[in-house]
Amino acid sequence: MLEIENIVKQYSNHRALDDVSLSVPKGSIFGLLGPNGAGKTSLIRIINQITAPDSGEIYFDGEKLQPKHIERIGYLPEERGLYKKMRIGEQLLYLSQLKGLSRSTAVQKIRYWFEKLQIESWWDKKVEDLSKGMQQKVQFVATVVHEPDLIILDEPFSGFDPLNTQIIQQEIIELNRKGATIIYSTHRMESVEEMCDSIALINKSKKILDGPVRDIKKAYQNQTYRILFERSGEADVFNQSTALFTVVEQQDRYEVQDITIKIAPHTSLNEVLLYLLPHITVHQVLEIIPSMHDIFIDNVTKLTN
Repeated sequence: MLEIENIVKQYSNHRALDDVSLSVPKGSIFGLLGPNGAGKTSLIRIINQITAPDSGEIYFDGEKLQPKHIERIGYLPEERGLYKKMRIGEQLLYLSQLKGLSRSTAVQKIRYWFEKLQIESWWDKKVEDLSKGMQQKVQFVATVVHEPDLIILDEPFSGFDPLNTQIIQQEIIELNRKGATIIYSTHRMESVEEMCDSIALINKSKKILDGPVRDIKKAYQNQTYRILFERSGEADVFNQSTALFTVVEQQDRYEVQDITIKIAPHTSLNEVLLYLLPHITVHQVLEIIPSMHDIFIDNVTKLTN
């Protein structure tokens, strides 16, 4: 859906984006990750043509990015942009028509979303009368009401309680199922693994990691396993010297013991189990795969150090 090639953006003496290239697959939920100040919002503003890059190109659905593409994009900014004194229904009508909808079509689609989010009574309310989370719902409707092909969400769950976070998250997933490509920008990892197909990690203006979530997690597997077991004999096989593995952590539980091991390079789990089974009864073996949170912290920390 988007091909971003060698984007550079400089603000005075601060380089916000430094030769950033990435590809957003059509029909995906794409996580744009990074700590605060990494350059995510600068890139989003360029995609939305709010600002222009100093160099580099962006292609939208196979075409060089042009003003006509704005009607096919929905953007939920981190800094919300609603008019506080304006009535909500009137405001959404105005924003919908800016995106190319006729008044009658806009009314129909806004009422659909009001009913879907159970906010039918809000039409004549003013934005200033709503809580932050309620305002966020209105902003979400403004983002998606014109059924954009590309939806860009910058910290979309800010201000939501857990229940409304779940509601909006499900709506995002449903929009994606219907064909929309989603860019989900965040520095919070809680929902990335649940929602995103692919990610790019930006830090200090540079892209430092990208690809499908599944492939990234696979690349960070480190042969670490948690084993729940009972001892079958007197010998403590985990305290004996072996080149097959090292013990990372051990916890004593009543009948069942709990140990985490890291297998040596060029050694298989089967080899380790063949070594252990004469001495223990295995109840469960769990591979410990780093979470996206762990991968995020690891990469950001490396660059900082």
